[in-house]
Amino acid sequence: MAITLTEEKSQNIVQTVQEYGKRLFSFIRGRVRTDEDAEDILQDVWYQFSNVTESEPIEQVSSWLFTVARNKITDKYRKQKPVHIEDFVYEDEDGEVNYKDLLLSDPTTPEDVELRKIFWEELIKALDELPEEQKQVFVWNELEDMTFREISEKTGENIKTLISRKRYAVSHLRKRLENLYTDLLTR
Repeated sequence: MAITLTEEKSQNIVQTVQEYGKRLFSFIRGRVRTDEDAEDILQDVWYQFSNVTESEPIEQVSSWLFTVARNKITDKYRKQKPVHIEDFVYEDEDGEVNYKDLLLSDPTTPEDVELRKIFWEELIKALDELPEEQKQVFVWNELEDMTFREISEKTGENIKTLISRKRYAVSHLRKRLENLYTDLLTR
């Protein structure tokens, strides 16, 4: 015997899809390699949402949707056989590539452990190639989560100088780690 949604629940689902669909797709797309992967994950989120709304009310719909999306993305990567660095990086709102999830997350598979080890080794080598001031600003800001204001107070340097140093560091690291990225893609 099939369970049918009431008109009210159907309307609720349609309204939620209209309200959150584009933002949720953008969120997912920023964390996966293709539009198709993002669409598949989004479809899974909507399917789970339609099933949950039948059995229990959701108090924080936005939070619930983004948490489910994040979990679906994680599940997708756990199921994949080949390990590629682009699976662990994403571009933030400013268009900068973010490796933080790869560097600071807990590895879940042997492939994650190996990829993380290789990436850390290459990052350390690339950081050692930088002038000390650039290296230190990058480490403090990106890896230790210090703000530029905190770094400025610690060093006595102007915030604009610190931002410039980090920009040079990021530029160097992007060029230097691009080779690693390419190597891992052709594995």
